[in-house]
Amino acid sequence: MNRLSILTLLLVMFLSCGNLTTAGSGKTFTKTEKLEIASNLNKEEQFISYKLDTLFTQLNQTGTFNGSVLVARNGKVLYKRSLGILNKSTNDQLTDSSMFQLASVSKVITATAVLMLHERELIDLNKPFSFYFPDFPYDKVTIKQLLNHRSGLANYIYVLNSEIYQPNYQMSNTDMYNYFITKNPKPYLKPNTRFNYCNTNYALLALLIEKVSHKTYSAFVKEELFKPLGMKNTATIKEIDLNGKNITKPYDNKWKPIDLDASDYVLGDKSIYSTPYDLFLFSEAMYQNKIIKAETQQLAYTAYSREKKLSNYGYGWRLKDINDSLKKEVYHNGWWHGYRSSFHRRLNDKLTVIILSNQLNRSAYQTYKVYQILDNVPAGDKLEEVE
Repeated sequence: MNRLSILTLLLVMFLSCGNLTTAGSGKTFTKTEKLEIASNLNKEEQFISYKLDTLFTQLNQTGTFNGSVLVARNGKVLYKRSLGILNKSTNDQLTDSSMFQLASVSKVITATAVLMLHERELIDLNKPFSFYFPDFPYDKVTIKQLLNHRSGLANYIYVLNSEIYQPNYQMSNTDMYNYFITKNPKPYLKPNTRFNYCNTNYALLALLIEKVSHKTYSAFVKEELFKPLGMKNTATIKEIDLNGKNITKPYDNKWKPIDLDASDYVLGDKSIYSTPYDLFLFSEAMYQNKIIKAETQQLAYTAYSREKKLSNYGYGWRLKDINDSLKKEVYHNGWWHGYRSSFHRRLNDKLTVIILSNQLNRSAYQTYKVYQILDNVPAGDKLEEVE
């Protein structure tokens, strides 16, 4: 029996089995629906789609995954599915248009915006941040070091005192900046000492985008990225109604709702809401060099830190050090107040894997299982994934 016949037989078996059923009342599992397979997939791609659906349906039915997934290769969507609860209090189910807080995946958007302005010669990556903001007291920190997390600055989330976290207060990037120029929190490290992941870096970059573009951060990413790319379900927290029907609610691993706090409203490091499909549109535009040039993208995909084995960081992208150069992978993960996000791209075969979740667990980071299915390799050791 040839490979195509075997795949056809296995597809029939999958179709006859259907999906797992919801177990018992009061569960938070998705409603039972059959997977819809795109008509443009060949038999092998259909088989991959069903294997991916088996993986994520089982994770959902065992209570370890609640979210939306998209997997694409060479511009073709192989698998797209939303499984679970959007809002537990109303029992609304997730759909393909449900919007998730991207957490640190937002840094990908911020870095791309900076590089767009760099191409327009409005930002010099080698200049110190104080060139654009003269009252900034850390005058040795460069734009490049903000992008690649080598600034050594303190993380605003941890150093801002409790007075700023008052009920219903919405902190702005300017509030954060003013704290740094008036209180001068001690840096963790001297600039360019080593990699040190820090949200302050990207909150400052959002201010830089506003300074040189003469637009708010929200307006710039909307007008220059989201709208031109057709990302209809993507916006910053300041441009959405958090009680809107498409906005997911965040939960801990026991389904307790998680409240927002003042720092949710600081932009650049987080707080973009989006869907897997919209991120796919962004990924495809990057593959096609529609946003920034190929040579500019190479700046983003260059490793600037060698302190940690297996992974590195460019400009807004983590990099996996894989011996096989044909499988060079750039990615970013995120977690924030109940949300988990994973955005992976394998450059050679234009692969995109996006997993977004509104429940606090690590299932969104299991992209290695997706790769095992896509590459038809047995389960094995995985590379550690971090935010």
